[in-house]
Amino acid sequence: MFRFLALCIVFCSFSTFAKSVERVVSLAPHATEITFAAGLGEQLVGVSSHSDYPEEAKNIELVADYQSINLERIITLQPDLIIAWPGGNPAKELEKLEQFGFEIFYSKVSELDDIAKNILTLSKLSPDPSIGQNNAKMFRDTLSELNEKYQTHVPISYFYQLSESPIITVAKGNWPSEVFEFCGGRNVFEDSLTPYPQVGIEQVLIAQPDVIFSSEHAMRDGSMWLNWKDQLPAVQNGHMWSLTSDWLNRPTIRTLKAVEQVCQHFETVRQKR
Repeated sequence: MFRFLALCIVFCSFSTFAKSVERVVSLAPHATEITFAAGLGEQLVGVSSHSDYPEEAKNIELVADYQSINLERIITLQPDLIIAWPGGNPAKELEKLEQFGFEIFYSKVSELDDIAKNILTLSKLSPDPSIGQNNAKMFRDTLSELNEKYQTHVPISYFYQLSESPIITVAKGNWPSEVFEFCGGRNVFEDSLTPYPQVGIEQVLIAQPDVIFSSEHAMRDGSMWLNWKDQLPAVQNGHMWSLTSDWLNRPTIRTLKAVEQVCQHFETVRQKR
C-alpha cells in the first residue's frame, strides 16, 4: 500500500520520480513505441494489438485492441504503470482500471513537441533515464532541422483521406493535422465541428484541394478521384500521394519520417508554381 501511495504522489506532481517501475502495460501501438523510446521496453509485460515496432514488441503478450481492454488479464499481470491513449481506449474500461488502483499515464499529443515531452516524462521511471533523454533530444533537434529546411510562408491546401467508404478526414487540432500544419499545409476541412468528419465527394470538389493525401490503408488506389480529374486541382496536377500510415498516424519518434515525407510533397507543389 505504501508503494502504491508513493507512486500516486509521484504521478500527481510530475516533478520527480522516486524509483523506476518494473511492470508496464501499453494500450496503444504508439504508446508501445513511446515506452521503448523512454527506456522502458524491457519492463513491458502487455501491449495492444498492432504493437509491431520495434521488433521486440511483437513478442509481448496482447492485452487490448482498438475496441476493448482485457481487464482480467491486466489485473493478473499487476502492472506498476499503464500507458493509455485517451482518444482511442474505451473510457469506461480505463475508469475501471483506475478504480482497481492502477496508475495510468495518458499519452496526449496536441503538438509535435508533446512526443518529446511524453518520452521525457516516462524516462524518469526507467532504470536508465538517459535513453529517453537522448531520444527526446534527438527528436527535438531533428524537428528543428526540418523546420529550418522547409521553412516557408506559402500555404498549400490539402485533403487527407483516412478511409474510402465512408470518406473520413481529420479536422484541425486533431492528430495528425499537426504534421501537415508543420509543413505549411492548410486543411480544407480544418473548421469541421467533429474531430474526424465524414465528408462527401461534393464537399471535396467544392474545397478544391491542391493536394490529396491518403495512407496505404485508406484507399485501394487513387482511381476514385480520377472521374473528377477536370474538377480537382490535385488530380489535374498529379498531386496525389499515399503516406506511410505508421509514421503518420502514430505520434512517436517515427513521426519525424512522416514530417519529412509530407514536407517533401508540399515542396514539390511549391516548386511547380
